[in-house]
Formats: sequence, C-alpha cells, structure tokens
Amino acid sequence: MRRVSLPERPDWRDHAARAGFTFHTFDDEPYWDESAYYAFTLAEIEDDIEAPTRELHALCLAFVERAVTDGAILASLAIPELAWDAVADSFRRRDPSLYGRMDLRYGGAGSGPAKLLEYNADTPTALYESAVFQWLWLEDGLARGILPAGTDQFNALHERLIARLAAMGLPGALAFTCYPDAPEDRGTVAYLQDCAVQAGLAAPFVPLEAIGLSEDGRFLDGGGRPLAALFKLYPWEWMFGDAFGAAVGSAPTRFVEPPWKAVLSNKGLLAHLWAMAPGHPNLLPAYFEADPAKAALGKSFVRKPLVSREGANILLVRDGVLLERDAGPYGREGFVRQALAELPVFAGRHALVGSWIVGDEPAGLCLREGLSRITTDRARFVPHVIDG
Repeated sequence: MRRVSLPERPDWRDHAARAGFTFHTFDDEPYWDESAYYAFTLAEIEDDIEAPTRELHALCLAFVERAVTDGAILASLAIPELAWDAVADSFRRRDPSLYGRMDLRYGGAGSGPAKLLEYNADTPTALYESAVFQWLWLEDGLARGILPAGTDQFNALHERLIARLAAMGLPGALAFTCYPDAPEDRGTVAYLQDCAVQAGLAAPFVPLEAIGLSEDGRFLDGGGRPLAALFKLYPWEWMFGDAFGAAVGSAPTRFVEPPWKAVLSNKGLLAHLWAMAPGHPNLLPAYFEADPAKAALGKSFVRKPLVSREGANILLVRDGVLLERDAGPYGREGFVRQALAELPVFAGRHALVGSWIVGDEPAGLCLREGLSRITTDRARFVPHVIDG
C-alpha cells in the first residue's frame, strides 16, 4: 500500500457534472481529491482486506443471532425496549440487508492485520463516489495514459448493488427517503434510486418530512399512499426515538436497511465482538465505559459514543495525554473504549480504509484521508488502484 501523487485532471469537474457528482466540494474545500491515489497489491486486497471483511461480517451476523434473543444485550446498545420485537422479528424473518461499510485501520502488508474500527451498517454514505466516480476516474486515467496499463480497482459495487436489489424479493417498488437538503445524503439516495431502476423496481423519492402514518399503522408517502418498501437514509436510533418509532414492528412496510441492522450500526458492537472473540487478529480490545475491564486498555484508548456520525464526540488518548477530540451532539446513550490504533500517515495525512459489503460479500474499497487523526466529514475521498 502506498500513496502516489499525480496531477489532477484539469477538467475533472466537468466529468463530475456529467456524471451527476454534485457534492464533490463542501464550503469551497474539495471532498473529492484526485491529486493522489492509493495503490495496493492484489494480495493486500484479497488477503488483508477482503478476507477479513468477510470473516468479520460473519462474526457480526453470529452476534445478531445472539443479541435478538437477549434483552440485556439490546439494552446495552441503548436500543429502546419498544423496538426490541421489531429488531428481533426482522432478523428471524431474515429480512435482507443491502449494504454496509467496515472502517478499518490498515497501512499495508507490513503494518499488521487490518483492524475493525467500526461498522457503518445502517446509513453509510460515500457510496456513489466509491461505486461510480472513482471507477470513471480509473477508466479515464487509463485512456489518457495517466495510469499504467493494466491498473485495476477493487470495485464491484455497482453491479452487485443492482443484483442485490433485484434479489431481495421487494414488492416491485422501493421508495427512497432522506433529508432532501443534505447534498451528500440526497446524492447517495439518488444513486441508489438509479440502481433500483436498473434492478427493475419503481423507485420514487419521498422527502422525509412527507412520510406519514395511517390510523391503522401503515407508513404513507406524501400523497397518502401506503409504502410497501422503503429505503431510509435515516438512522434507526433516530427513527426509534420518533413518534412513529413504535409503529415499525407492526407496520407492513419492509425497510431497507432492516431493523436488525440497528444492532450492528452501534459502537457497542465493538465491545461485544471482543467478548465473543477475544484476541481475534482483526479486532481491537474494546469495553463499555462502565465495565471495570476497560482498565486493561491502560492509558491509551479511543472513547466513542454508542451512536454518532462523522467522528463526532470521539476522543483519542495516548499514554494518558489527550491527542485529539471532536465535538458534537452525541453521547447520552453511553460510550465504549477501544484500544488505540492510530491511522497510518501518508504524506502527512491520516488514511482510513473503508471496506464495502453488499448483501453478505465484500464488494469494494474507499479511502478517506485528512490532517486530523479522527476521520470527520472534512476528510477527503481519494481513489485507489490495484497495480501489483
């Protein structure tokens, strides 16, 4: 694994406009950054990232199997009791999931095994740029001779998303919702709508604020029509706390992601996985904040809220000294502590590897990098290749 600098294409913004990539810049700062790329060997991808991702996902599913029968586990994750049946029933029915992203600490073949930092299992973004725009960058770079002939990319996301949507047994229409004024969320949802259409589904967009609930407990679109299936880029912990949260379990609407994904999108998962598989080479020691066993971490650790977004409210401590912290509104549900595994630094930037899962299989890769040790919404998306 190495970081390779190269000149950005002078017309890449024109390419982005034609491809519908409208959120490549935030507050006049680039989010998409093609002034460099990360290069991996095929062995690094297959052995160090893809295989551990598959194994970790299987371990996660085994944990969900246990969690849905144990109220104490669900309570430890701050999932409200009113949602327990909905979570458990959705897993017992094997309601299918669409996708997720594991964030890994990995610095190349000589840096030790990839370590799971968290599992964005419910509402991960960075999907369109992973699936489409970095692939278009690769194709254009090869055509222009910017990239060496034979350069490849770990990226089967687009095809697998379409195939997964077609195979999920949805009722012919899948509505999509998010906050329409959030550019990254709306861009992610628009891309998934396109995938759904290619999978043969009707895929209308319904603004989040337009969704209603009928007197008999059915979720409705803005026109009062029942929603048979709904993809929501809206976290389960928020939905369970809403006025409509209690209706999720009894409503006939099929949700994507299903309620059982709330178990995996919670950073309490990290403590439970470590308890299930202590010493696993791809896990870091992790404990709930209230667990006296956290003393095993010593004076170097990361403190994370059970639920948070974009690095908010994360705190890093090394040898008892505060390294970095990020502010935010999260934390009232509780915290976990995880062993400190600082991100590798390339050209002064801290690099995070995101490993995508579609269905139950690894499907692609994304890289985020930034000057901060904590990956926030200011971290830039940098493309990757396989060249060895």
